[in-house]
Amino acid sequence: MKPFPPPLDTSRIKVYPVASRRSEAEIEKIIVLADQPPPPLPPEAEKQVREAARRMVAARTTGASIMLIYGAHLLKNGGADLLIQLIKNGWVTHLATNGAGGIHDWEFAFLGRSTESVEQNVATGTFGTWDETSRYTHISIMAGALQNAGYGRSLGRFIFEEGVTLPASEELEEQIRREPSHPLTAPRAELLQSMRVHRIPSGTMKVPHPWKNRSVLGQAYGVQVPLTVHPGIGYDIISNHPMFNGAALGRAAGIDFRQFGGAVDGLDGGVVLSIGSAIMGPQVFEKSISCVNNLRLQDGRRVVHDHAIFVVDIQDGGGWDWTTGEPPKDNPAYYLRFCKSYSRMGGVMNYCCCDNVVFVHNLWHSLKQI
Repeated sequence: MKPFPPPLDTSRIKVYPVASRRSEAEIEKIIVLADQPPPPLPPEAEKQVREAARRMVAARTTGASIMLIYGAHLLKNGGADLLIQLIKNGWVTHLATNGAGGIHDWEFAFLGRSTESVEQNVATGTFGTWDETSRYTHISIMAGALQNAGYGRSLGRFIFEEGVTLPASEELEEQIRREPSHPLTAPRAELLQSMRVHRIPSGTMKVPHPWKNRSVLGQAYGVQVPLTVHPGIGYDIISNHPMFNGAALGRAAGIDFRQFGGAVDGLDGGVVLSIGSAIMGPQVFEKSISCVNNLRLQDGRRVVHDHAIFVVDIQDGGGWDWTTGEPPKDNPAYYLRFCKSYSRMGGVMNYCCCDNVVFVHNLWHSLKQI
């Protein structure tokens, strides 16, 4: 039998300063300020915005969850300030994004710019090989794990506090030896190994983030609104680095999945806004609500009910009227995950074909007028 080829040795990947990369988006050029007048909407989208605002007002009155799940393009297209104003004014109780959403947020906060040419940089073997992006993301997550913090909270705190304090490697080693079965033994060992292999000093690490006021992660941490990050192992550019640690990322994502579930458990009469999240949002939501319903039924409680879901994307929804139910399998619309999955999640699913930033901008102004 022919042996498997050896796995890739990612410890040999050559990385570069992120400031040396040609970035395609500058935060101060793309940012859409919340207090600016929003562009007009088509009548159907305007109707959806009004209904979303109405449901959000009702949810806030009862204390139900208002979840906003977003893809990275909402940030890349300048929507950060809109999200920040929504959380600072109490209109959203939980934010969630994918791994790319965390990466772009951090790069904007640290460097003021983000986004690269995938085609050009893959050809030169430099796509995603940006030292600080992966290094500081990993350090923040591994340090946060010692406090049982997930991906979003760890990276948000790193941005907000502009750095982190790491324990002495001798202290970590002593804790591992003294309490080998302690729940924190694995994260302690991962941090210890990374500190020694990658020569990361203990003590206070100061990392300025000049644009942290534009960071959704950082500002969410500042006002203590949960923001969970749901990455895929190998999906994100932080895999392209010698420090890549799937165990550390998986642990952080696992904590965030449970945090996400806590928000879903508060959704009775609440609202879900899924803005430009074609895969992560529907996939994480459907598993989470199933877990919540499983636990509720064990406790003799009703499943999640009376919630409204607003799905926003620029695709036309497959040309299908999703208010009539799910299309048959021979219809291409059946394979649009962001519509199909949410249509199966109970409550009422509303699909709006609209530019993501324009929708959120109009939603913010609609809420301000209430």
